Amino acid sequence: MSTINIIGLGAGDIEQMPLGVYRHLKQAEVLYVRTEDHPVLDELRHEGVTFQSFDHVYEQFDQFEDVYRSITAQLIEAASEGAITYAVPGHPFVAERTIQLLLDETKDKEIHLEFLGGQSFLDPMYNALKIDPIEGCQIVDGTALNRDELELTHHIIIVQVYDAMIASDVKLTLMERLPDDYEVVIATAVGSAKEQLTKVPLYELDHATTLNNLTAVYVPPVKDEALLAAEFTRLREVIAALRGPDGCPWDKKQTHQSLKKYLIEEAYEVLEAIDEEDDDHVIEELGDILLQVMLHAQIGEDEGWFSIGDIIESTTEKMIRRHPHVFGNECAEDAEAVLANWEEIKKAEKGNKEESMLDGIPKGLPSLMTADQLQKKAARVGFDWDDVQPMWDKLTEELAEFREEVGVGHKENMEKELGDILFVIVNIARFYKINSEEALRLTNQKFKNRFTYIEQQVKNTNKEMTDCTLEELDQLWDESKSTYK
Repeated sequence: MSTINIIGLGAGDIEQMPLGVYRHLKQAEVLYVRTEDHPVLDELRHEGVTFQSFDHVYEQFDQFEDVYRSITAQLIEAASEGAITYAVPGHPFVAERTIQLLLDETKDKEIHLEFLGGQSFLDPMYNALKIDPIEGCQIVDGTALNRDELELTHHIIIVQVYDAMIASDVKLTLMERLPDDYEVVIATAVGSAKEQLTKVPLYELDHATTLNNLTAVYVPPVKDEALLAAEFTRLREVIAALRGPDGCPWDKKQTHQSLKKYLIEEAYEVLEAIDEEDDDHVIEELGDILLQVMLHAQIGEDEGWFSIGDIIESTTEKMIRRHPHVFGNECAEDAEAVLANWEEIKKAEKGNKEESMLDGIPKGLPSLMTADQLQKKAARVGFDWDDVQPMWDKLTEELAEFREEVGVGHKENMEKELGDILFVIVNIARFYKINSEEALRLTNQKFKNRFTYIEQQVKNTNKEMTDCTLEELDQLWDESKSTYK
């Protein structure tokens, strides 16, 4: 069995290197280094130590993962011919992807990995920055920075910020959650004689001249609560405070039942904002919807039944489960296939119990929406017209029946026949892929706008609406059409 001796070069100068590690490097017959850009290697070179670096591999690939896999493959191939030593900056198990790849790739091979130590850059980093990691500290990779994983209230140390390109990516990612002028620290060669700490506003991060293989970026914890307003955890804290012992009397007395009407109102206000094409208004109204969700979640948590985490977990699992064409191996060529899969999955979730195809429609939906849902469910099993003409014929038939009932003045039957007319109209709308509820809502808004126009015009003449004749109001109505179409 061959051996790969793995050494960490530490974070500083050769004087800080353990004696045993130094002796091994001096005596190593075959020494590979991931990069020769390290102060220890400069000094070892002057002492006559020879080594082979993998710096040239970085120029062969566009992705760092490919670079590290290539280095790993070359090390394994070299080890097949005899024992070798592989040296990396810092500590082998801190921010060193090639080591993790070696562990994976040598599991089933006759190669033994021997770890001989090394000092992590973290100790000198804590010392240089004068921070205590017990307060909360996050170490992340600058080459694969994920904005949603950052804990802004913790110390954040971003490693492997090799050059201006990576620094630019880091900057743009951080600026999605922090102000452009938020102060960060560029820490280079900490623990060595060349240690340098440079404070810069975030927008200048990629303009620094000290970026190299030994550079990390430190992001201090956010203390200003105003900067945390966009964080989900902050919203949760605010809602909990509103419902807490010293919270708001109104919020504290709310229940699931008392909040029902607000959820419906807020939903319709979102629709109005969308129609206005006003992004700021949409943001505000969607926020009100989120507020309702958070209040219900907090009530559930206060009562010990569920929390916002349960809601998120349930939704996440359901979306993954019901989208096997995205998260699994099934295929869905179009939206219709997706809906068919969705229904089958729902049936399986309910244990394939015998139930009506028309079950599952919320009782509180507006009637037009209920009619649309009923027809869609029936259509999925073929109970639907393929052509629109029979629908038009049916509408004519229902109109005639309604007029007949109007003629005899039978109020109850008039109501039933009018319902039939509306049901057929919904069917026609569905055939033409028109949302009947939305269409009527737009017409209601249009009527409101036009009527408001009439009111304003009449007011401009110092008259009352009741002072105008129907002909005068009709004329103003016609005028309003050019403004509100």
